[in-house]
Amino acid sequence: MVIGVCHLVLLLHDNFSLKGKRQVLRSLVQRARKRFNISLAEVEDQDLWQKAVLGICVVGNDRKLVNSILDQVVNFIENTQLADVADSQIEIINY
Repeated sequence: MVIGVCHLVLLLHDNFSLKGKRQVLRSLVQRARKRFNISLAEVEDQDLWQKAVLGICVVGNDRKLVNSILDQVVNFIENTQLADVADSQIEIINY
């Protein structure tokens, strides 16, 4: 079993409230889950309205496939232009 984990930091420049942040994140999370069938959640900085930290997880049996899916998810989120990706770290764990 191969587990892929991504720690993704997003900056929401045009956002001025927690309500606006929730709307943007809800849209991103729903679209990414639907398209890639992944686990995704906001894991840090829930009280900051211009920064979001997402945790993304993929489980599979092929290391290259898991890494590829995580890369595609990061690219998908970047291409939506709803938020800027400030940092992304991917870790692959062989279990």
